[in-house]
Amino acid sequence: MTVPAARLPRIRPALLQQAHELAAKEGGSALAALQRVAGLDDADFLDELGRAFAFETLTMDRLRDLQPAFDRLPFNLALERECAACRDADGRLWFVFADPLKPALLEWAEMRLGDAFSPALARRDDILAWLHRLEGDLRAMDGVVGEATAAASGEKVEEISLRAIGEDASPVVKLVHSTLYDALAAGASDIHIENDAQGIAIKYRIDGVLNLIAQSSGREMAEQVISRIKVMAELDIAERRVPQDGRFKVLMRGREIDLRVSIMPGVFGEDAVLRILDRQQLADELRGISLEGLGFAGDDLAQIRKLAREPYGMFLVTGPTGSGKTTTLYAAISEINTGQDKIITIEDPVEYQMPGILQIPVNEKKGLTFARGLRSILRHDPDKIMVGEIRDAETAQIAVQSALTGHLVFTTVHANNVYDVIGRFMHMGVDPYSFVSALNGILAQRLVRVNCPHCAEAYAPGPQLLADSGIAPASAARYDFRAGRGCGHCRGSGYKGRRAIAEMMLLNDEIRERISTRAPIRQVKDAAARAGVRSLRESALDLVRQGITTLEEVNRVTFVA
Repeated sequence: MTVPAARLPRIRPALLQQAHELAAKEGGSALAALQRVAGLDDADFLDELGRAFAFETLTMDRLRDLQPAFDRLPFNLALERECAACRDADGRLWFVFADPLKPALLEWAEMRLGDAFSPALARRDDILAWLHRLEGDLRAMDGVVGEATAAASGEKVEEISLRAIGEDASPVVKLVHSTLYDALAAGASDIHIENDAQGIAIKYRIDGVLNLIAQSSGREMAEQVISRIKVMAELDIAERRVPQDGRFKVLMRGREIDLRVSIMPGVFGEDAVLRILDRQQLADELRGISLEGLGFAGDDLAQIRKLAREPYGMFLVTGPTGSGKTTTLYAAISEINTGQDKIITIEDPVEYQMPGILQIPVNEKKGLTFARGLRSILRHDPDKIMVGEIRDAETAQIAVQSALTGHLVFTTVHANNVYDVIGRFMHMGVDPYSFVSALNGILAQRLVRVNCPHCAEAYAPGPQLLADSGIAPASAARYDFRAGRGCGHCRGSGYKGRRAIAEMMLLNDEIRERISTRAPIRQVKDAAARAGVRSLRESALDLVRQGITTLEEVNRVTFVA
């Protein structure tokens, strides 16, 4: 993008050239130099810039009428580049900036926000004052709620607003607070603060994928950021040689959010990972949730519902951390929670409170483990039980016995697919005959990112990608290949949201016989194939055929057969 020629005598091309030369000679910005050589006051200079570059201009009064759009442009980036994304009363998106002599800034905004925004000029001081004034209003509200919440819970709650500190706060405190705010606004599940030889890198995990957000140079800054996080989590700031775990709470717009902190020593210093547990957001997402909303295919959905409505037995859900296992079980239990059955759960932690259900949090420090809690649950006359995770042989044995004695047991276990679950239970010493007698079915699931609906377009994958994906060129015509090009709605990633894919195995007599006789897994897979079990890969490729996701995403999440 080139700077357009001026159309008013007060800001002519020659004047622009003079300003650039003056800035190069004396240092400082070309914009300030232009105002000096033009001899204009602030108000007139802004008007002249707007006319010269054909941009609308906004005064402070007009800025006050706009609402921030930090979901499109995070606060720390807005502050760093001295600009803002905001919306007016009609929902129109504006990009407000101060310096039209930096064409790269507008190009960056086009990449960041997409095409559907209106550029506007405002004074730099007005933009910064608008941000700080907005922060002051939100901070005042957060402070009132924060005092009440902290008093009620007896816990220390850190206030997180756009800038939950004063102007005299240190750069480290400002960086940590703005990082937390932006991560929460972006819907991140984790914040990674990584040290390297130059300084630190800040990454957010959004939709299961890490995104590099910012980098800061300087070893001293890196150490101070980690120390600040340790202080917030009440960890030992002097200990830098061993891992540490802690937690703290923040208050954002009157909502309490838990953050679990893991500090790990490395070659260049300590790294930190903050896991965000926004129970209110989860409650909002799960309120009224049904299994349809998770995106399962029709056949898989019917089988999940069948398993959830069995009178007794065990329903196992497997997958890695973050694959949506707990959400699936919550949705299934919510659908069968009619009030006629006693439903008890034991979880670590209780992520969402479901009405009409007794939920027990694991507390290993006090001796309340999954196994001990499960034994006590059985004496509480339950009809249906949810065990958050089977981690050891004792819990596995009790869960199997519970399913055999007339209870419907929902539980999760970490494994790669439905067949690996069998090996996990055999390795735990569970009797295979008891296991298959108790087991009704196994669901293995993953979450795949789906194409952004705002920027998805058709594309033709290359021969190498097709070969790497195990797709013959002759069969490529059966696929509707689409991919997002990246826009402001998807933060430039091309993906917006995730959808569940499933590998569903309901046990029949043949599969039970193979497992109970400890037949090789190959024979179990053959029996499952005859029963119509589809792999995770096949489920994911169905989404590619429908244009819902990309081959690259499917290859990232599933193995090529």
